Amino acid sequence: MDVYEAVDSRRAVRAFSDEPVPKEVLERVLAAATRAPSSGNLQPWHVYVVTGEPLADLKRQATARALAGDPGDERDYPMYPAGLASPYRDRFSAAAAQRYEALGIERDDPDRPRKIATVNAEAFGAPVVLFCYLDRTMGPGQWGDAGMYLQTVMLLLRAEGLHSCPQVMWTMYRKTVGRTVGADDELVLFCGVSVGFEKEGVPRLRTGRADMTETVTFVGV
Repeated sequence: MDVYEAVDSRRAVRAFSDEPVPKEVLERVLAAATRAPSSGNLQPWHVYVVTGEPLADLKRQATARALAGDPGDERDYPMYPAGLASPYRDRFSAAAAQRYEALGIERDDPDRPRKIATVNAEAFGAPVVLFCYLDRTMGPGQWGDAGMYLQTVMLLLRAEGLHSCPQVMWTMYRKTVGRTVGADDELVLFCGVSVGFEKEGVPRLRTGRADMTETVTFVGV
């Protein structure tokens, strides 16, 4: 797949089929992703690939917490900045409305938070979830490295005909995830990435993006 095509077709898919993802495909993607850029070549990411019964059990535990209205574990880092201002707040609100309308969750539904947590806890049906951790000693630069690494992974998944959905939501249940993967306390869960083949016959959501002129300034050109 052409790189431009991979970038254009990558989107957060929230409906996966139960078709298994071959281990050799995951190994090929993750081996190639080691070439992702990394300041000082620190390669700060630690990735756990969870599938099969361990993932099914994790989904059951997370879903039970969501259905019980569990607010989640104390956060290691904020999901979004406090007091989010425009234009960021406007983009967030528009995308959230699109996302959950596509999932059939009404904005004024009093049970909306629990329903959102539940569908997330099920990883949208994905048969594989990658959990990306960083050492607690790492700083903002290394978190940026992890983002570039995960984008590389997601583009390589597209080249294999797969889709993905990055989910920071898993940090809400970081202790449950940590017990499943065996991550020690010196690691911080950055996010999970659900992986699989897209389920057929469901609405396909493609959220809008700001025009390039809103975010890019050319100097000297």
